[in-house]
Amino acid sequence: MDKTELKPFWVDLHVHTLLSPCGELEMGAPEIAEKAREAGIDIIGIADHNTCENFPGVSGAAAGSPVVLPCIETQSAEDVHILCVFPSYEAALSYKEWLWKRIRPIPNDVDTFGYQIVVDAENNIVKEEETLLIQGAGYEVDQIVARVQEAGGLAILAHVDRPAFSYPAALGPMAEDYPADAFELSCRLNSGEAQKWREMYPAPRAFIRSSDSHSLSTLSRANCTRMMLMEPTFEEIKKALRGEEGRRISWPWG
Repeated sequence: MDKTELKPFWVDLHVHTLLSPCGELEMGAPEIAEKAREAGIDIIGIADHNTCENFPGVSGAAAGSPVVLPCIETQSAEDVHILCVFPSYEAALSYKEWLWKRIRPIPNDVDTFGYQIVVDAENNIVKEEETLLIQGAGYEVDQIVARVQEAGGLAILAHVDRPAFSYPAALGPMAEDYPADAFELSCRLNSGEAQKWREMYPAPRAFIRSSDSHSLSTLSRANCTRMMLMEPTFEEIKKALRGEEGRRISWPWG
C-alpha cells in the first residue's frame, strides 16, 4: 500500500453525554456534534458509563461529521474502567445485554449523582435511566476485556495514570503483555509524565490520549489522538492500534 494515501484524523474515543450522571446537562446530542466539528475532531466515541443508549442520538445529530462510534465505559467488579469500542451499535447492544446481567438494580438518586437522560438527535428526551450507571458490574476486568474482543470490539484500559478507577490503582501494574488493545492516558498529563508510561510499556504497546469529556469545554484536539488512517472508520482505528498496513498512532505528546 502507498503510505502517502494515509491521512491524519483526530480521534477522541472517550466522550460522555448527559446520560452519564457525572456528565453536564450541556452534553446533548447536537451540542456534542457541533463542538466536535468546531474543534476539528474527525471521530468521537460516545462512552457513557455501562451503557450506549445515547449513541443513536449523537450519531444522528452528527450526520457523519464527525464520525461517531458506539462505546461503553465499563466498570468492572474491581472498579477498573475499561473503554469498550464497538464496530456497530448492534454489537454494543449485544455486549450491554451481557453486561447488564450483572448490573445491580440500584435506583439512581438524582440529587446525589445527577440526571441520566437518553435523548434523540434533536435533544428530545427519550427516557430517563432509572438504574444507577456508575457502579461496578459483576465481572472481573479480564472477563470484560475478553468479552469485548470476542464481540469484535476493542478493549482499552481507561486512564491508567489515574489514582482511582484505573487498573494500576485497583490491581497494581499491568503485565507488559496484558491483552488489552491499548492503554489510555489522561489528557491532563504533561509530556514528561506521559513519556514515563511509554518507557514502562514500550512498543508495540499502543497508547491513546482521550478527553474523557464530561463538558463541552474539554472537546479539543489538544486532548485527543491523531491517527494516520485511510478513512475514519472503526476498522482503520483497529489497524492503527495494531500498527498494521502502515496505519499508526502519532504519539499525542509530540
